[in-house]
Amino acid sequence: MAVIAAGALTVTGLVSTAQAADVNNAKNAGFESGLANWACSAGSGATVSTPVRSGTSALKATPAGQDNAKCTQTVAVKPNSTYALSSWVQGGYAYLGVTGSGTTDVSTWTPGSTSWTKLSTSFKTGANTTSVTVYTHGWYGQSAYFADDIEVTGPDGGGGGEDPGPVIPAAPAGLAAGATTTSSVSLSWNAVSGATGYKVYRDGVQATTSTGTSATVTGLASDTAYQFTVSATNAAGESVKSAAVSARTAKPGTGGPGPAVPKHAVTGYWQNFNNGAAVQKLTDVPADYDIIAVSFADATATQGAVTFKLDSAGLGGYTDAQFRADIKTKQAQGKNIIISIGGELGTVRVDSDASATAFANSVYALMQDYGFNGVDIDLENGLNATYMTKALRQLSAKAGSGLVITMAPQTIDMQSTSGEYFKTALNIKDILTVVNMQYYNSGSMLGCDGKVYSQGSVDFLTALACIQLEGGLDPSQVGIGVPASTRGAGSGYVSPSIVNAALDCLAKGTNCGSFKPSKTYPSLRGAMTWSTNWDATAGFAWSKAVGPHVRSLP
Repeated sequence: MAVIAAGALTVTGLVSTAQAADVNNAKNAGFESGLANWACSAGSGATVSTPVRSGTSALKATPAGQDNAKCTQTVAVKPNSTYALSSWVQGGYAYLGVTGSGTTDVSTWTPGSTSWTKLSTSFKTGANTTSVTVYTHGWYGQSAYFADDIEVTGPDGGGGGEDPGPVIPAAPAGLAAGATTTSSVSLSWNAVSGATGYKVYRDGVQATTSTGTSATVTGLASDTAYQFTVSATNAAGESVKSAAVSARTAKPGTGGPGPAVPKHAVTGYWQNFNNGAAVQKLTDVPADYDIIAVSFADATATQGAVTFKLDSAGLGGYTDAQFRADIKTKQAQGKNIIISIGGELGTVRVDSDASATAFANSVYALMQDYGFNGVDIDLENGLNATYMTKALRQLSAKAGSGLVITMAPQTIDMQSTSGEYFKTALNIKDILTVVNMQYYNSGSMLGCDGKVYSQGSVDFLTALACIQLEGGLDPSQVGIGVPASTRGAGSGYVSPSIVNAALDCLAKGTNCGSFKPSKTYPSLRGAMTWSTNWDATAGFAWSKAVGPHVRSLP
């Protein structure tokens, strides 16, 4: 019997030493193949080329509204086995955990870090467990987190622990030309799964590369038509080229209309005065803003006519020459700089044929003088639809099809299509860029469903936007206007996460409150804030959160 026992022990020892080494059972653990094998809630995940801990890609997941940016993978495991779970993370709050272990599910987290930090834990599988769900997520209202090199290390669950090699990605779709200058064209396209970069071609010759879904081709001749294509690349190779898109650069020496407004855009008001907010030069305004409304033009002695004078003293010595040069700099970056008319104290009156003509002529003169790309109508003390329509059509006839026209009515002005502001917007629908209604300083208002909603909520933003969307404006002509900070308005401030949730609700039907529109509006234009200066005072918290989210809309 002793001999038999010894023999048994010897066999057992041999089996143990012959077992395969532990492997990483997670697939695409470093996100080198895009989001393959991973699923992220509410479209919150994307792969980025920086920051990365190893390789060329990492996960970036961005919480928004009621979504915590959870990304999951089902991982094959062996029963009755112990696994080490780890991930390197950076950025905002980051969680790592596992569910479905059959024993005790585990998780670990960090409140955020500016450098790569390793999260580690371990778990044991149950007697019948053959797969688990591994997850990462962030936290509501917090910034995006990054994750890389996720490991589920232990006995091979059946996949061998080897990631499939990358395959050549598909051709990008949705290539579109955006802002143009005399020497550049901005392009954008849809992301391609598994791509780690993109090549942009001008007339068949590679012009530039990009790790994201946009690029600006520079060094072009003015007033010249070009044809552009884009391909996707990764370690396996380069895709076929996309369908081509044509664009013409701007003519030289033409003030006024220039860069095209992006499909989804952020508007910010820039203050030509010092009211306690951060004083800015135009070039201090972040790139998250696509339209910058210079606030404000002043009324003249001639009814309907306006003028503009830079408040150099109030702006710390910012000179007129610097201001003019900065307009050109921002336009070269694809931004539209427009002149805003009105404001809380504005007294510009356009209520006759003569005043309509004076308005059109004076605004066009400012466009020619400073190079403004258009005009913003922010008349909070009354507006005559008949004559403002005439004025804007006269201006359009002078400036041409590239004219940018925005409006910033108060909530009461857009409650009904019979209101003067709403009528004006509908009258010029063929030349109107966007209406950024002010969802603040208004108290409770009616939504499109006839119910009363209080300002400061997702429902207030969505149910009131619905009135404009159902009242005849194109979704591309509707934007959400909010204060950039609690100091930017007397009431109605909402956190950027609420703004992003409202954008999601209207554009995608997700992150809604109790009110949910009857359909979605994917071409919704975006958001506006008062003001870039108050945004700067608050550390640019608004534009840093809302800008990227607007660009991520469908």
